[in-house]
Amino acid sequence: MTDFAIAPEALQKQIQETLGAKARSVTVALGEVTVVVPAADYLEAARLLRDAPGCRFEQLIDLCGVDYSDYREGEWEGERFCVVSHLLSVSLNQRVRLKVFVPNEDLPVVDSLTGIWNAATWFEREAFDLYGIVFEGHDDLRRLLTDYGFIGHPFRKDFPVSGHVEMRYDAEQKRVIYQPVSIEPREITPRVIREDNYGGLH
Repeated sequence: MTDFAIAPEALQKQIQETLGAKARSVTVALGEVTVVVPAADYLEAARLLRDAPGCRFEQLIDLCGVDYSDYREGEWEGERFCVVSHLLSVSLNQRVRLKVFVPNEDLPVVDSLTGIWNAATWFEREAFDLYGIVFEGHDDLRRLLTDYGFIGHPFRKDFPVSGHVEMRYDAEQKRVIYQPVSIEPREITPRVIREDNYGGLH
């Protein structure tokens, strides 16, 4: 294992040479390298990042979904959904961020990384649950954080912040059930504290 990681600009150059046309962009910001690849080249780019001698990213340490629909106050014109992975090379002491924008907002589908890094299994289940991104090739793509009967994907920007149903466990039916909310929705108004209410005490 090396003592120090190479400079981000050197890693940027190495990744650009390794991926070639499979990379839409390879950029450096705040000392971190970010690679954006097209969905069609996602799997092959991931394999190259894992196996190429100058990359050797043996570990996937994080993967999540992103909804860009409200990015920069709605000025975003690219694909709505993105999958972001963080890769680590233990042997070369370096990291990279891998991004792929997912085509088709109505049914976002992208290849699964589980065949390359087994650690992607639960991360992809979470992204499916929260964003509705389907990972093709994942052999157990089920909800992870919400109930199996849950409707919708709660991290999408258009998911309602207040609902009309609540869920609870029913001991007689021995399962989770949904029912209309039992309390009236109300507007929460922030409390304003004014200094003059304290009579000049500090």
